[in-house]
Amino acid sequence: MAPTADAKGASTLANHSESEKKPLKNGVVTEEKSLGIGNASEAKRYSKSVDKSEQKEKKDESSKDEKLSGKEKKERSKAEKAARRAKEKQGQQGQPVVNLGTSEQPEQKNRRPSATATPTSKVQHDRVNAVTSSSQKLPIRSTQSHVSPIVEEAKKENKNVALLDHLYGLPRRTTLAGAGKDVHPAVLALGLQMRNYVICGSNARCVATMLAFKKVIESYVTPPQNSLPRHLTTHLSSQIEYLVSCRPLSVSMGNSIRWLKVQISAVDVSTQEATAKSDLCRSIDNYIQEKITLADQVIARKAIERIEDGDVILTFAKSSIIQQTLIGAHQQGKRFRLIVVDSRPLFEGQNLARALSDNGIDVQYSLIHGLSHVIKDATKVYLGAHGMMNTGNLFSRLGTALVAMMAKTANIPVLVCCESVKFADRSDLDSFVHNEIAPPEEMILQDNSASPLSKWEEIPNLQILNLMYDLTPAEYISMVITEYGPIPPSSVPVIQRLSTGT
Repeated sequence: MAPTADAKGASTLANHSESEKKPLKNGVVTEEKSLGIGNASEAKRYSKSVDKSEQKEKKDESSKDEKLSGKEKKERSKAEKAARRAKEKQGQQGQPVVNLGTSEQPEQKNRRPSATATPTSKVQHDRVNAVTSSSQKLPIRSTQSHVSPIVEEAKKENKNVALLDHLYGLPRRTTLAGAGKDVHPAVLALGLQMRNYVICGSNARCVATMLAFKKVIESYVTPPQNSLPRHLTTHLSSQIEYLVSCRPLSVSMGNSIRWLKVQISAVDVSTQEATAKSDLCRSIDNYIQEKITLADQVIARKAIERIEDGDVILTFAKSSIIQQTLIGAHQQGKRFRLIVVDSRPLFEGQNLARALSDNGIDVQYSLIHGLSHVIKDATKVYLGAHGMMNTGNLFSRLGTALVAMMAKTANIPVLVCCESVKFADRSDLDSFVHNEIAPPEEMILQDNSASPLSKWEEIPNLQILNLMYDLTPAEYISMVITEYGPIPPSSVPVIQRLSTGT
């Protein structure tokens, strides 16, 4: 007897329940057993219903993409890109890749069964999603890191003084390495000589620079399709850059270079090259003769007039014009005594004391820490200058301001001997805005290896400042002796206009 339809349905449900009770094999149930599909016709109908639902969802997604704004599309693409990067990173670290942030999971979550699907197919489809989601295992991070640890290098301490950080430039050049191919050999030698203080002093540096530029002009050849006034100025710029890399320019050097550039630009283009070069060389010789050599002679003569017999003259460091003045006064038979005050690190006063004592002058040498003792015997103070500001302030070797202040306190006149070529068109009120910082190693005694500062760079929170110049206020200066005559500090701008013709 053939079984009825009710009996067939009951047997199907019984088979389905038995398949549910069977344990999972390796954590996964095969599709036919889990879904309870008994024949090929039912599987065919099920696959058709799934395909229809997927096609419908794709249409819905395409319609959603069309409705998205440009901003939303960008955000979506960024999210997908981030998910891909996370996948690649997990793969590189040897971890199992989990699909994070992709659009497949939301699709499965939000996927709706088609209307044509039977109730049993809906239940079976939900069961498949539950089994597959439970079978996914999250990656387990290993205790050992695959990324090599980053070793941080010890940060080197900044040894610059923060207040004067604007004065720190590139370190001084010590060799010829890296010098431009256009730099003249005379300029190459001059830069290293100034850097090593072989040529020291404002006047000596200015004269040496002008003579070196004279050799540059003599060997200069104008390139084709160029004119001498235009190209020679550019050629000199490379020479100046090299000198600045060795040591900053002095005030007199800056004024002399500006004068030379004006002379070059004034050369007529139609003038022959040989004639123009000879005229420029002659102008340089005249400039040195008038602005420095003859000016020093005039200043020395006027300064000698203020030295009297029995005077005790105090000076600081070394100045060529002061040395010329004192030797001239001694040659004229004036009897006086000299006190030379000196300081580290250059000890320029030693050379001055040696030169004057060789000429028969009675010289007393003292370091600056004994200034308060030796200044009691002084009757006049003679000082040299690195530059004079248009406010009447004196810019000179570090320690000059202390000497002038002590002399003012002791009511001793302070006389400054300065050429007009050293007058600067600046209004400095302190020595912090413009100054020169020398290498701090010069402050350390190189012969003493047992000095506590021999390895100062390794000592934390220690900074060594080696300033070259200081600024002396005009109220500490009694008189400024120039080639135009003795003037008060307030008349410095007048002499500057006379010397420059402006």
